[in-house]
Amino acid sequence: MNLNFEPQDPLPRPDRLVVLGTGGTIAGRAAQRDDHVGYRAGEVAVADLLDGISVPPGWRVQAEQLAQIDSKDIGPGVWRLLLARVRDLLGQPDVGGLVITHGTDTLEETAYLLQRVLAPAKPVVLTCAMRPATALVPDGPQNLLDAMAVATTPGACGVLVVCAGEVHGARQVQKIHPYRLHAFSSGESGPLGWVEAGHLRWAENFMPNQPLGHASKAQAALEKIASGAPWPRVEVLLSYAGASGTTVDALAQSGVQGLVIAATGNGTLHHTLHAALLRAQAAGVVVWVATRCPLGQVLEQPGSAFASAQGLSPVKARISLMLALMGAAPVSV
Repeated sequence: MNLNFEPQDPLPRPDRLVVLGTGGTIAGRAAQRDDHVGYRAGEVAVADLLDGISVPPGWRVQAEQLAQIDSKDIGPGVWRLLLARVRDLLGQPDVGGLVITHGTDTLEETAYLLQRVLAPAKPVVLTCAMRPATALVPDGPQNLLDAMAVATTPGACGVLVVCAGEVHGARQVQKIHPYRLHAFSSGESGPLGWVEAGHLRWAENFMPNQPLGHASKAQAALEKIASGAPWPRVEVLLSYAGASGTTVDALAQSGVQGLVIAATGNGTLHHTLHAALLRAQAAGVVVWVATRCPLGQVLEQPGSAFASAQGLSPVKARISLMLALMGAAPVSV
């Protein structure tokens, strides 16, 4: 018996990097080059954004225009399209990573949705800009170059956000400034890493070889999204001095399925609002409580009337609740 086996060629290393364009300020155009606020978002094609950007050595770059909108207007339609396309590309063996150009206003929501539903083992990197492409000194080209460097770094995985030289995780990242170039932060967690002269340096306490998330728990939601089923109606409300329950009552009567409350402090609610939320919950509306504080999270008290948002910001808690209403198991990490 011949026990000599012919060595097989190893599988080729994925070498295709796909850049998906969705619009945003990074693709914005202004009438004057010194105008950083009066521009029109989503005007420049992603292929044009890549013009002059160096391709990482050993990689092929493919540009694809998936949408061309101001991210303030993003919604279930674009999200459904984006989830389907990212899922398809991740399943192609020659694709090693993805970069998504996106507006800053809702970038954190899209990043969390992609991570929560797909939890990709390959890197999916969202990037953006605070100045339009026509600015005298645009920040988009450097952010795009940095995002491509991250997406082609061995060991990188999951949904990441790259802006102003910092790398953030999808769960923690938040937009913290309406104008400055350094517009994003991960709060107390800090960045996962930094891009320095084209090279990614991970933070010492981060393990980049493990995807961050639980895609299997969101499979039911993904199937419903792919089928074109309507997204559950979930709204975000704020507790504040003198808050009333009028809006809660109106939303409950109109058929809202879930409410996320940005509460004061450690999940405290104005008593009138609290009473209205109890009425809504009794009528079948799911109520989650987050905090409007930019740092920290709600520490649950025994016997709390409402579920905690598990440390998510109000807008990300809304996404998590929508997914839960579509059959995804809530996660706390």
